[in-house]
Amino acid sequence: MKKIKQNLSIETLNNSTQQADICLLLEGSYPFIQGGVSSWVHQLIEGHPNYQFSIIFLGADRENYSKIRYQLPSNVCHFEVHYLNESLELDTPSPRHIDKKLVNALIKIYEDIKGTGRVPNIDKLSSHCSLLLNDLNINDFFYSEEAWNLIEDIYNETCPEQAFNEFFWAIRAMYSPLLSLIKISKHIPDAKCYHTISTGYAGVLGMFLQQQKKRPLILTEHGIYTKERQLDLYQADWIKEINREYCAGLDDRTSALRQLWIVYFEILGRLTYSACSYTITLYEQNRQKQIELGANPSNAIVIHNGVKYTHYRKLISRRSQEIPQVVCLLGRVVPIKDIKTFIYSIDELCKILPEAEGWIVGPEDEDEGYAKECHELVSQLKLEKKVKFLGFQKIDDILPKIGLIILSSISEAQPLVILEGFSAGVPAISTDVGFSRGMIEGKNAEDKALGMAGAVVPIANPKALATAAASLLKDKKRWYAAQKTGIQRVERLYRESLFLESYQELYQKVIKDGRNRV
Repeated sequence: MKKIKQNLSIETLNNSTQQADICLLLEGSYPFIQGGVSSWVHQLIEGHPNYQFSIIFLGADRENYSKIRYQLPSNVCHFEVHYLNESLELDTPSPRHIDKKLVNALIKIYEDIKGTGRVPNIDKLSSHCSLLLNDLNINDFFYSEEAWNLIEDIYNETCPEQAFNEFFWAIRAMYSPLLSLIKISKHIPDAKCYHTISTGYAGVLGMFLQQQKKRPLILTEHGIYTKERQLDLYQADWIKEINREYCAGLDDRTSALRQLWIVYFEILGRLTYSACSYTITLYEQNRQKQIELGANPSNAIVIHNGVKYTHYRKLISRRSQEIPQVVCLLGRVVPIKDIKTFIYSIDELCKILPEAEGWIVGPEDEDEGYAKECHELVSQLKLEKKVKFLGFQKIDDILPKIGLIILSSISEAQPLVILEGFSAGVPAISTDVGFSRGMIEGKNAEDKALGMAGAVVPIANPKALATAAASLLKDKKRWYAAQKTGIQRVERLYRESLFLESYQELYQKVIKDGRNRV
């Protein structure tokens, strides 16, 4: 019998009679966020009914994850939600002290985090983390004289020009989630294998669990978390710096705090990679990035996404003979999808094809401010009759009615929506992000011989997007050739059965190897 238990920082769905085969460690995604990685996680669980899954979800704050968007499959036997900003319950402040060996471990961790241009010794760093995992009292860290002195020393060494108050809270913000994860890790039920879907905090939790329980850890990265956080931190306005407008770059003295954050997330990535039996990503370029960031080349593999090809293939019979003059962006209305570039492209497209329309199909509640700006842009451009916000829709109802799938994103990994569209006979136009080019143009010589299944354009270029779309929609022969190529490409390389079989074999291997080691 499944039951739900709640308190301030954790919600639990638990079937105590079932031990999980695979424990998924998820950060900021499934089951609270729709699309992308969440769709992939749901597909993975449903596609392996022979395994029992547990889910550990990590988020920052409760208010960002108010509604579960997926019905948990019947083979989910355990579900926990942890909010890192709520997980530390500290005692009343009082004088405390930390053992000298723990102070030394904290110093060693800092020396690697501060970023000296060298690659840290991950084995030693991992052993320091293990020491904290087993022996550190969280209250001692926050209230001890030794911790305060350490923070003062770091401040004086790295950025004394910074306001100490800002620096103090930055250091606390770095250590607090790690200490929360130590606490969380000690109460997570056992599983035969742990599977994290990112580095970062979920990855570090995986490292802690691997160290404590001596069970295998595997990692699947869609985008490269370390690189994504680096881009976020370049632009973060919550990092206060002195005279930032005069900074020449990240090595400038006034950028010391920003540099500290960037190296911090790189270290979290390296720690995760070091603990993994396998690191998986979706295409070869990302595999090379993982290796550059610390993954073991011999254990770094590629497993492509896959889609329900036979299901979507049936939708072709619902298409009209004429090519619909409708281009559709299927995705969340958020900045990373660059909805504004799509809107501008429709303005350009209608100058070439006056009958064309642009549909935006996806939820608008993740970033309501940005969604409002997108609606206002449509009004400013007087495109109310040309650009339609349709909200969340069943993809089966949309695909037969459109002529092209459009991705205007500034970042993607291997977007499933392209493969779903191909299977249903819809070519794609995408910005040159992630593996979009490989799916549209082909990933190798044999694959490229099939032809083009659409077109690839530069990021943030509405005119190029419109020109490519118009070129396909106006040329029936070329459109049908692209349709045929997309169908063939998915059938050969990206069927769901291939994706699921690859993970079935991987799970079997790591569980067997883990059992043999215990």
